[in-house]
Amino acid sequence: MSQFTHFDAQGRAHMVDVGDKTETRRIARAAGAIRMLPATLQLILAGDAKKGDVLGVARIAAIQGAKRTSDLIPLCHPLALTKVSVEFHVNQADASIECMVTAQTLGRTGVEMEALTAVSVGLLTIYDMCKAVDRGMQIGAIRLLEKQGGKSGHWIRTGA
Repeated sequence: MSQFTHFDAQGRAHMVDVGDKTETRRIARAAGAIRMLPATLQLILAGDAKKGDVLGVARIAAIQGAKRTSDLIPLCHPLALTKVSVEFHVNQADASIECMVTAQTLGRTGVEMEALTAVSVGLLTIYDMCKAVDRGMQIGAIRLLEKQGGKSGHWIRTGA
């Protein structure tokens, strides 16, 4: 296993120097889900939630989360994102919504944190907009699915 990159030789936290890295197209896909009461899911799907179009607002929030990642994660580099896409997949059988985000940039460091942050913010927005009717919602399974670009190449999650 390699060393943690966010610590110097003395064990102090630092922002990784990416100045000598090659600019490449970087892509990351991440996902997570929120589980809720079936009645809550039906309110979302019907567009009858008190605060409006839940998934529309969550989509914009996820994009904003990707754009603000370096403000939230202390050692993240600010990135010029070239694209962020957000998809929601409804699973009626277990009353859940999966959020999938793809983030892209042309740069010297990856966009994994942007994709993961976007998923988290999107799901938290769904929770915020629906908590008045369902405080027991559960957010989970936030994970990186795939990353492309850079020295380490292409990585795809295998298994769950």
